[in-house]
Formats: sequence, structure tokens, C-alpha cells
Amino acid sequence: MMMKKIKNILISQPRPLSDRNPYTDMAASFGVQCDFQQLIRVEGVNVREFRDQHIYLEDYTAVIVSSRLGIDHFFRLCEESRFSVPQNMHYYCISEAVGNYLQKYIQYRKRKVFTAENNRFEDLLPAMLRRPNEKYLMVMSDVHNDDDINMFAEHNIAVKPAIMYRTVASEWPEEKSFNYDMVVLFTPSGVAALKKNFPDWEQGDTVIACFGANTLVAVEENGWRADIKAPTPNCPSITTAIKQYLEAQEEQ
Repeated sequence: MMMKKIKNILISQPRPLSDRNPYTDMAASFGVQCDFQQLIRVEGVNVREFRDQHIYLEDYTAVIVSSRLGIDHFFRLCEESRFSVPQNMHYYCISEAVGNYLQKYIQYRKRKVFTAENNRFEDLLPAMLRRPNEKYLMVMSDVHNDDDINMFAEHNIAVKPAIMYRTVASEWPEEKSFNYDMVVLFTPSGVAALKKNFPDWEQGDTVIACFGANTLVAVEENGWRADIKAPTPNCPSITTAIKQYLEAQEEQ
């Protein structure tokens, strides 16, 4: 079976800030055009929606965050709720980079900021277990799984999930046609947004590249075909997987 000749690719993410990125290299190596267009956007929940979760910020002594975005929305909701964050609040962060971002809002001190070494919350368990009286609030999106919450529970650490922002579909620009040889999808939300913007779209010979097992499930549930999948043992990144596809295309 002949592979579709790829000339233009939709990358459903923001354009990288630097020109030195894998997509630029790919475009130069294979003569393809990469078009960056987000299919989803993030918006914060408002104070009323947050209060409907029956969460009282003053009850918690620690916040668990997985991203800079989560930090932004935590402090936004604190401000909008007129809650003054205590100086002794503890922060448990998925990475050092996320922890360092706290300096935008607080005076950073190592004794109140804990970071995971390998981007895994389980790396924080020793620090958490040393503080059995801590009351944990975990900043989350409306789209999430409960794996980390369950992992904490297995170690008798009670963590309250707090939905502080949501993912919604972005409207496709009216002036922009949707005509691509390849569409690259990264999240189930992105798949849902594509379906919402183009409910009658038929895949045909358009190549779909998807990153992540949940994204793959969402693609197949829509009746579409995933031609490129990552991560795999040979292709840990989506760009590596696309590159292999383009290389095989040239060998035809």
C-alpha cells in the first residue's frame, strides 16, 4: 500500500518559541510545511464554580501542583476569593522547574517548597510521610485521571482534588482552511475539539499522528485511524515517530 505523500502538517500545539526545534528540522529535512494551531484552550473556573466544590482554602496547609498553569490558577483563585495565602503554606511540585516558578508569587524557601526529582509525585512521598498532619489540596484540570490521588491514598495520605481550570475547544479561524495531509493530536481534548469544529470531517487518506494511549483511544472511538503512534520503545517522541514515517515515505 502506497503511503500518502505528506506536504503540509497540522501541529495542534502552539508554535515553539525558538526556531531551533524538531519541527523546524523536520521541515528542512523533508520539505514539509508545519502549521501550528491550537485546538484547545484553557480557562479558569470562577469563584462560584470553585465554591460549588465545597473546598475551603483555609483548611489546607499544603498545595500539590503539576504545572506552572496550576500555580497561576491557584493564586488567581486565592486572590479572587480574598484568601490570603499563609506564609507557612507548603508546596509540593512535580519538578524543580515548577517549584522555581513559585517565585513569581512567594518568597521561595526550600523548607516550604518540595520538588520531585524525576517528574513523579511518588518521589515526594518521603517528604509527605514526614509530615503526617499536613492537609493537602491538589490543583487539577477538569480533564485528569485519579492515578496520583489513588497513589497517595495507598500510602494513607489524604489529598483533596480541586478543579481550578478547564480545557475547552477553540474555534477554528474562519479565514483558515482545514486541508492537511497530516494532523498531529496530543490529547483526548484535542481529538474532541477537532470533532466539534469539523463534525462532518472524514479522514480519508489524511494521516493522523497521535501521542499517548488516551489520545489513541479517543481517535479510534471517533472512528478514525491512527497511522502514527507514540510513544513507543523505538519512538519516545511524536517528532521521532513522524520522522520515521516521512523517511519510509521517501523510500517508496
